[in-house]
Amino acid sequence: MANTPISPGSTRGEPLCCPPVGRTCLLEDSLMRLRLIGLMLTLALTIFTAPLPAEAQQATKVHRIGRLTAGPFIEPNLGLEAFRQGLRDLGYREGHNLVLEDRYAEGSAERLRDLAAELVRLQVEVMVTGGAAATRAAQHATRTIPIVIAGTNDAVGQGLVASLAQPGGNITGLSWLGAELPGKRLEILKETVPQSTRVAVLANPAAASYKPQMDSLTVAARALGLHLHVVEVRRADELDTAFAAMTQAHADALIVMEDALLLSTRLGGRLADLAATSRLPAMYSWKMHVDAGGLMSYGPSMLDTNRRAAHYVAKIRKGAKPADLPVEQPTKFELVIHRKAAQALGLTIPQTVLFQADEVIR
Repeated sequence: MANTPISPGSTRGEPLCCPPVGRTCLLEDSLMRLRLIGLMLTLALTIFTAPLPAEAQQATKVHRIGRLTAGPFIEPNLGLEAFRQGLRDLGYREGHNLVLEDRYAEGSAERLRDLAAELVRLQVEVMVTGGAAATRAAQHATRTIPIVIAGTNDAVGQGLVASLAQPGGNITGLSWLGAELPGKRLEILKETVPQSTRVAVLANPAAASYKPQMDSLTVAARALGLHLHVVEVRRADELDTAFAAMTQAHADALIVMEDALLLSTRLGGRLADLAATSRLPAMYSWKMHVDAGGLMSYGPSMLDTNRRAAHYVAKIRKGAKPADLPVEQPTKFELVIHRKAAQALGLTIPQTVLFQADEVIR
């Protein structure tokens, strides 16, 4: 009989292809169990060491920013959307790392103060304000929370900041040369209605910028050979009486002075209707009045100023102090004309004025 080779650990007479079940199979079974236990331990460690959803959310700093304005000037609120877009461009996104507390006062000075106090209670990190009235309400509510002005007239002249280069305090932002703009508006209005000699001025004497703007307007009117007929209004319910007074005074054009509380675009359509009924070509400060049906406007872009305000917010969140952030002055001003409103008045806009227009609404 031929000899069968014997491997270590095997019994004589057993072929190599048939190892003893009692030892080798048990060894393989033990190894498989050890591998399974190791896999289970690895999975358990992965589960217990992975960050929980709440912990993952806490890893992202959420910034709470407040925004305070006299009113949503137009619907949709393009100023708010421009501000949001500016923040998104800088990496701030609502629902991720930003909570935006937007408040508007619906034309009420008392409500502005209440809303400013509410934003302070919410512990916003920065408060963004639209116009002098909202800024003063915010200033009254806090001297520590940074305040960013998203556009106002002559912030220095109104005492909101110490200077453009060194604002001091907790306020900075954007301010335009409000004292010079009324004269430019009157000049464009005279060019648009060359036959005009008596221009009505609709203004709120309680506005902080009233006196410097009226001074500018008076100087411009003298140079243009125009007589100004000032009609003062303090409440929205005085508008009908005001336009009746303009008609009685035989005004042949109208300039509407800035006042965020009284002349917000919530009244824009009504102002346009009253001007059209009174046959008065009217010049406004803000484009949103033209969007509401007014004839023309000249001033800085409220969308641009809101976008720029977002940059101030980002700088402050990175550690900059409002006192050291220079106040910016818009360098671009837009002339907007509503051609349909002109046609309703029977007015032909001179080509020299149309050439200056940044936008003509048809």
